[in-house]
Amino acid sequence: MTPKSSGYSPPGDIRVEHSNLSLEEIQRQLEEADNKKAQLEKLLKDKREEGKGAVVEQIRNIILDNGYDPEEIMNLVLRRRRKLVSDRQYRRYVDPDNPENFYSRGVLPGWMKEKMAQQGYDPNSKEDREAFKANSLRLVEG
Repeated sequence: MTPKSSGYSPPGDIRVEHSNLSLEEIQRQLEEADNKKAQLEKLLKDKREEGKGAVVEQIRNIILDNGYDPEEIMNLVLRRRRKLVSDRQYRRYVDPDNPENFYSRGVLPGWMKEKMAQQGYDPNSKEDREAFKANSLRLVEG
């Protein structure tokens, strides 16, 4: 006897379990499931946030146990991370008037578009962008 011919449904088959429910009841249960999912997602996020403090404390203790200043070590970690990003072989250009402004690739930042327009360059022209980078920005070596 095959499962189909016997009317067999596996345990937990939602069709059998909820076949006698009205549309309203199905909708209500869906809303409850959505609410429960949202609550579980928030709980997960909160637990992850709680766990960060313990991880930070563990890292801090490792650094201190080895006789180092946590701030000094974190600066090294951040510098290495920046270096890994810059190892992608993209040229990095810096605004000589404001070193906080930089451009490496992709969408032009607002400060660069504004500065290009002030100097008579068209940000939409590849030729003008290349000329602007060559004449008005400083290429930073990785």
